[in-house]
Amino acid sequence: MDTLVVPGERSMGIEHREMEEALGSTTDHLLAALRESWLHFVEQVPAILLAILIIAAGLLLADRLSRLGRRIIAERTEDPLMTGFLTKTIKLVLGTLVVLFALRVAGLNGIATGLFAAAGAGAIVIGFAFRDIGENFISGIILAFNRPFQVDDTVAIGDIFGKVKAMEFRYTKLKTFDGRDVYIPNSDVIKKAVYNYTEDGFYRLEFGVGLAYEDTLEDARQLIRTTVLACEGVYTDADHEVLVEVDELAVSTVNFVVRFWVETLDYRKRALMIKGRVITAVKEALEAKGFSLPADIKEIKLYGGQASIPVVLRKEGDGG
Repeated sequence: MDTLVVPGERSMGIEHREMEEALGSTTDHLLAALRESWLHFVEQVPAILLAILIIAAGLLLADRLSRLGRRIIAERTEDPLMTGFLTKTIKLVLGTLVVLFALRVAGLNGIATGLFAAAGAGAIVIGFAFRDIGENFISGIILAFNRPFQVDDTVAIGDIFGKVKAMEFRYTKLKTFDGRDVYIPNSDVIKKAVYNYTEDGFYRLEFGVGLAYEDTLEDARQLIRTTVLACEGVYTDADHEVLVEVDELAVSTVNFVVRFWVETLDYRKRALMIKGRVITAVKEALEAKGFSLPADIKEIKLYGGQASIPVVLRKEGDGG
């Protein structure tokens, strides 16, 4: 019996066979590509393993060399901040070179080139997105070679007051005198005024003394100066003198200002201890010589028709 073939069904069958042939061809190409990639990977396995070994050994060697560099740098400078900065830089550079060499050994030069290209293109994007981080990093480099403090210096940066403990690429660490650790961005250290209290080892302290108007001021001034000079811890030379002068005519006292210098790198503790001893010695010396240290006198004025203020004196312990 003859089979009747509809022209439309025949064309659909032809298209179906063509699609199957095309799909089969694509699958064959895909499998061939995967097979070729797998064979290439198998061929590269020894080189990749060698590259991994190079990275492990290279990073270990970089760490050893950076430690050696730290010792060499420390022998030539007494600056621990500079030593730490240069040591980290050496380690970073050596580690980068090791990774690039390992990629070359593994036959992945394209990846290394791509990393450089991506780093160059990404630097612009990252520069905008992380502008503050880059700014702090550059500021850290500047501070490593030119900064207004050393480790354990007492400084004030903005509103933060404490001892310098460390300097990293991005921040400077201060230890405040109430025990807090403060990490200040290096860009702030560059931009803000830095007050170094211990750079030259000298710090000036001062306090006030109020004497009665009846006292002989010159005798009191000489006594205060002699007493301050005799206190342990007070430093004097041609540039650091003890100064005792009249500062103010107050309501009930003539006020002196007393300024003196201390030789100390531990500003907060030792300097305040010396100041306390000096104030105590001055008070006792003035009282021993009969000088008066009166309290402030309060003056009460009467206005209007009031002629007096009723005052009642009571003995301690009386009721009412």
